[in-house]
Formats: sequence, structure tokens, C-alpha cells
Amino acid sequence: MAERPLDVIHRSLEKDVLVLLKRGGEFRGKLIGYDIHLNVVLAEADYIQDGEVVKSYGKIVVRGDNVLAISPVEIE
Repeated sequence: MAERPLDVIHRSLEKDVLVLLKRGGEFRGKLIGYDIHLNVVLAEADYIQDGEVVKSYGKIVVRGDNVLAISPVEIE
């Protein structure tokens, strides 16, 4: 049985994720909330551009319209 996208996101709650943005750049942080529109709430989030941290946020809401992809971050 194929996995549903929201199931993958749900299993990533309280874990680090990478949120790729449509216009470039990405956020990396702990996923603490989301909805069916892919609005996501991240804690301890960093905004990354060209591989470098540009700004750090304590907590941020990323609007789903801006999200290209959400990827669980595997810790090695």
C-alpha cells in the first residue's frame, strides 16, 4: 500500500524537517504543526540560502503557498 503524503508529514512531527520554498531558499527546523494546506509551524528554525544560514527563528509559520517540498531530515 502506498504512503499518503500527510502520513509522512504526520510521522515527522517533533522531528527535524527541511522545507524547500518555491522561490528558492529553505527552512530547517523541528516540525511542531501543519494543516491540509501545508501551512507548517517550525520551532528552532533556520532560514538557509545557498547552503548558509541567513537567519534563525525561535518559531515560524510558513504558509503552504510558499512550500515546494517537505522532507524529513535523517540524523546520521
